[in-house]
Amino acid sequence: MTAYQVVARNFSTSSENRMHSDEMASRYGFKGALVPGVAIYGHLVKPLIEHHGVAWLGDSCVEVKLIKPPYHGDALNIDWQASTQDIAATNQRGELVALALALPMSPLPEQLGLNGEIKIPGRPEIAWDNVIIGEVFSPRALQLSKLENARYCSEVGDSDPLYDEYIHPHYILSLANEALMQEYVMPAWIHVKSKISHRASLRVGDEVVLRSVVTDRWERKGHQFIAFHLTFWHDEQVAIDIEHHAIFRIAE
Repeated sequence: MTAYQVVARNFSTSSENRMHSDEMASRYGFKGALVPGVAIYGHLVKPLIEHHGVAWLGDSCVEVKLIKPPYHGDALNIDWQASTQDIAATNQRGELVALALALPMSPLPEQLGLNGEIKIPGRPEIAWDNVIIGEVFSPRALQLSKLENARYCSEVGDSDPLYDEYIHPHYILSLANEALMQEYVMPAWIHVKSKISHRASLRVGDEVVLRSVVTDRWERKGHQFIAFHLTFWHDEQVAIDIEHHAIFRIAE
């Protein structure tokens, strides 16, 4: 059934990732600037949270697949299959844009970026030779602020009062993008898939430490991909972990 409709918005026109600009996206054959995948994820999970409430934020696992990038102004139908908990987003042309698939919670992987070799500080332009499997990003400590949470809610038009206290999923997944962009200069890249495991809910004001480790790199159809695993540590426990995949070099 159609849970709701939303208009996709590109709020990242000033991002270093120029795929959110008309000029760069057009160069790679797109009709215009791409709407961030993290925002599409924020739209996709809205029906799940409305149905399950705050419990979903602390005990759930979902894989989001970004299939066809939407453009600014696209009208999206968000369809929820209650029997499977799976959600699909389609645009006004009937094209499948993204899927959010409910998965059983799995144990934490052994590789959490605690003991591997730490990447040399700095932001080289990302390239095949400097994407090193097993390399660990420097830990990042931050406080999840009320102001930032409100900004992320606003970007996806979510006014649920739940987020006066709890951190919005769009904010959480956006931090995975930030973790990647803090380590590399990335002038043109595309987020393609993430698996997000919510093991404990995070609240406004919580202090967390983000730890990331590169888990894979591969080539397909001329594209070059990176995968990394990100953990959110709060009170010395993993509250959330994310397997994040992106095309860092787009085929030309």
